[in-house]
Amino acid sequence: MFNLTYEFKLKPTAKQVSLFENWLEQCRKVYNYALAERKDWYKSRSCQVNACSVRSEYIIPAEQTRPTYASQCRGLTAARKAIEELRAVQVHVLQQTLKRLEKAFVSMWEQGHGFPRFKKQGQMRSFVFPQLGVKPV
Repeated sequence: MFNLTYEFKLKPTAKQVSLFENWLEQCRKVYNYALAERKDWYKSRSCQVNACSVRSEYIIPAEQTRPTYASQCRGLTAARKAIEELRAVQVHVLQQTLKRLEKAFVSMWEQGHGFPRFKKQGQMRSFVFPQLGVKPV
């Protein structure tokens, strides 16, 4: 199979730069929230029930499934309805951020890379448009 991919270098205006910086900040927040959700789930499963401290351990119901890309995308849909700032960013861009996190977890399990880390402000430097329409911005 042959895939053809184009990569463009943008020369944005000042208004577009501020828009992109806002998008990157929202992507960082989504990434960190999704990572915290996964980390809390793992922490709740790492300790035996009779040995955990109630004050310092996360208590998540046992029947709750492991957070995955699909479940977090469903949560993203609900969050976009509730949070105005997330509606400003295209949904595909935010989904690609979740896909980036999923890829980090897969490489952790399969290739022995370390646990994914939280992103500081300014550390998220790129986003992906999987479907680029006629007028994306």
